[in-house]
Amino acid sequence: MKSSFRVIYYTGICSLALFFSCNQKASQSTPEEKPAAPVNLENFTSMQMTGIEQITVDVDLDAAVKRLSKAVTFPTISNQDRSDFDTKAFEGYHKFLEQSYPLVHKTLKKELHGDPRPYSLLYTWEGKDPSLEPALFYAHQDVVPVPEESRDQWKVEPFAGTVKDGYIWGRGVLDDKNQIHAILEAAEMKIKEGWQPARTIYFVFGQDEEVGGAEGAKKIADVLEERGIKRFAYVMDESAPLTPGIFPGIKDNTALIGIAQKGFISLELAIHGIGGHSSMPPEESNIGILAEAITKLEAAPFPYKIHPAVRSQYRYMGPELDETMQPLYAAVAFGKDDELTDMEKKFIEAMTKNEVTRAMLHTTIAVTMFNAGIKDNVLPPSATAVVNFRPMPGDTPEVIIQHVKNAIQDDRIQIRDISASTPATNIAEVGNPAYKMLEKTIRQIYGNDLIVSPFFVIGGSDSKHFQARDFAPDVYTITAIQLENTEEFKGFHGVNERILVDEFGKSIGFFYTIFDNLKELQN
Repeated sequence: MKSSFRVIYYTGICSLALFFSCNQKASQSTPEEKPAAPVNLENFTSMQMTGIEQITVDVDLDAAVKRLSKAVTFPTISNQDRSDFDTKAFEGYHKFLEQSYPLVHKTLKKELHGDPRPYSLLYTWEGKDPSLEPALFYAHQDVVPVPEESRDQWKVEPFAGTVKDGYIWGRGVLDDKNQIHAILEAAEMKIKEGWQPARTIYFVFGQDEEVGGAEGAKKIADVLEERGIKRFAYVMDESAPLTPGIFPGIKDNTALIGIAQKGFISLELAIHGIGGHSSMPPEESNIGILAEAITKLEAAPFPYKIHPAVRSQYRYMGPELDETMQPLYAAVAFGKDDELTDMEKKFIEAMTKNEVTRAMLHTTIAVTMFNAGIKDNVLPPSATAVVNFRPMPGDTPEVIIQHVKNAIQDDRIQIRDISASTPATNIAEVGNPAYKMLEKTIRQIYGNDLIVSPFFVIGGSDSKHFQARDFAPDVYTITAIQLENTEEFKGFHGVNERILVDEFGKSIGFFYTIFDNLKELQN
C-alpha cells in the first residue's frame, strides 16, 4: 500500500516543484495517535461541478499577442540585491501599458505605490453599487533574472518577445505578464462595450513578487486597509496553471486552486569572536561552531500535522484517484485537526518520503546562505548563516526563534530576523459562492473534462500580504493559462519560457467572463 500511495500522490506533487522550494529531512510525526476507525466511503463522492456550458469569447488575438510579446522586451527583473533595480525598464513598461490600454487608463484610477521605489500599480475600477464588497485581481510585473550560463540553452533571446511556432516566448510571458495582459485586455474590451462593474474591482500589479513582495504588494495592502475596506468579496492571484497529467492517475486536464499559503521568515545566525592566524587555530573555530549549530538545527525538524487545506485538497482530488486508495484519502479528507488516526499516520509516512509533499505537513527549515572567511590563512572573526523558514499556522517568528534556540543550545550564536516576515495565511473557504464562481468560470472557458481541486500552496505569491489579513480571508490562486503538459513547467524560472498563442486568447476570455460572473457573489 505504501509504495502504491507514493507513486499516486507525491510523484504528482513533484510536478509542482517549480512553484515551491523546500529541502528537509524526514522524521517521525508527533501528533496524538488515535486508534483506526472504519472509513465510511458512502459520502466520499465526486465534488466536481458538471454540466457547465462552455462559451467562446471573441478576442482580437493578433493585436493582443503583439502587446504581450512587446511586454516581454521590458526586463523588469527582481534581483536579490534590491539596489540593483532597473527603473528605466519599469518606467518604460508603465508607459507601454498606458499606450496599449487607453480606455483602461481613461476609465480606471491608476496609482503608483512602493517603498522605497514606487513602481507597483494599483488600478481602481469604480463599481455602480458602492455597498457591494469589492473584488481584487493580482499579477506581478517583475521577472526572475536569466543567468548568463543558461542563455545558450534558450532557443530564442529571452527578452526579445519572439512569436514563432505557435508560441509567445520570453522571460515573464508565463510568470506572470500573461496574467497582467489578460486582465487588461479583458478590461479594455469591457469598457469599449460600455460595461461597468456592479462592485468596485481593483487590479494590483506588484514590482517585487519574486523577492517576497515587501516593497510593493505589502504596501498596497497597507494602503487599502488604511482606506477602510472591511472585506473583499473575492481575491485572485497567480499560482499553478491548468495542466493535464499533473497528478499520475489523472490523465485529464487539472486546475488546482490555491486556498492557503505558508508564511515566510529568514533568520540570520551569527557568531562573533576572535580571529587570528591559521597556524595557531583554537580548539573551536567560529566556522566550526556555527556549522555545528546548523547541524543541530537541521536535526530538529518541526512536528508534522495535516493542514486543513490538505484535507480540502483530498476531499476534492481523492475521489478522482485510484479507487484502491479511497479509504486512505477519505481518512484524510474527513479527519479531525486535533487527532491522528492510523490511516492518517500512513498518509504522513508516505508524504514525508518526498521533499515537496513533506513541506506541506510542517514548518520547513532551509539553510540558504553561509558566509565566513576572506583568506586561506586567516581565521575569520565572525561567521554568518541565513536560514529560511516557511511556517505553518501558529508558528510565529517568536515560536521559530525559540525552536532554534532550543535546538542549538549555544548562547554564542546570535539570532536575528532579517526578513519582512509574513505569517501563514487564512484558509479560503471551499464550496462557497466565490469558489463555485471560480470553478464555473474555469469550466466555461476550458470545459467540463477536467478536474478542479483546492490545494495548499507551500510557496507564496503577492496575495499572501492580503490573505494573512482579516479583510481578505478568501483568496484563490491559479494562473489562468493552459499548458500542454508537465514539460512546460520547465519554463518557470527556467529556460525557454513560453505559452501557446491560442491559449493566451482563452486567458483573456477567462477574465472577460469572470468579470461578469462576479455578480453571482452574495455581496
